[in-house]
Amino acid sequence: MTRIIGVISGKGGVGKTTVVANLGTILASEFKKDVIIVDCNITTSHLALYLGMYYCPVTLNQVLKNEAKIEDAMYEYHISGLRVIPASLSLGDLKGTDIAKLKHSLKSLFGKTDIVLLDSAPGLGREAMATLQAADEVIFINTPFVPSTMDIMKCHQVVNDMGIKPLGVVLNMVGKERYELGRKEVEQIAEIPVISLIPMDKNVLRSLALKVPVYLFSPNSPASIEMKKLAAKLIGKEYRPPNLLSGFLRLFGIKPRE
Repeated sequence: MTRIIGVISGKGGVGKTTVVANLGTILASEFKKDVIIVDCNITTSHLALYLGMYYCPVTLNQVLKNEAKIEDAMYEYHISGLRVIPASLSLGDLKGTDIAKLKHSLKSLFGKTDIVLLDSAPGLGREAMATLQAADEVIFINTPFVPSTMDIMKCHQVVNDMGIKPLGVVLNMVGKERYELGRKEVEQIAEIPVISLIPMDKNVLRSLALKVPVYLFSPNSPASIEMKKLAAKLIGKEYRPPNLLSGFLRLFGIKPRE
């Protein structure tokens, strides 16, 4: 059964696209899932840029214009088999693009893949609502501050009204400042469980500059470890971070005990 998971946020700049790119890569590479990630933010698309994909002759825009099949807009990104459906980077391609057709366009993927991650536009505008209508489950991406958390509360209310299953909040870019909201405070305001806390990590910024997911750039960095835990949680598995002993044993071809 194919899972369609919308990844949404109340505002921009919270790291939603970064989380989508990494989750997709981790689920495909680490957990051997067949995964497709889709850029549903057609007005300000970024997913392809985050992955260093500058030339994509067919995009979601052409699919939504009925000019191409969705399979034609699909590109294999990584040796793991992760596939990406980008939106166009050209402003001219917005003309005639009907995001309301997103749900119908995704129907052909049912039964052909394990997980589809939808990278939504921020907020609750037309593109975000189309993403929600196409999704069966939703992850909320948030930062530990009041404005973004208030926006998540509103998004959660809309998701509930639409009957979509909320999977929880991912609290991203978590630091150690006293003025940041904690897990319990976010849960009280948004009225939804926090399922992951991804720390502020300079490796994420470095990986963005290199146009690769931080999971590939620095697989054992703090942010990568937390996103591996999140990916495992989404599929009902447990991720065990590597330790020095297991790494040492593998150097000598010895498989450590589970």
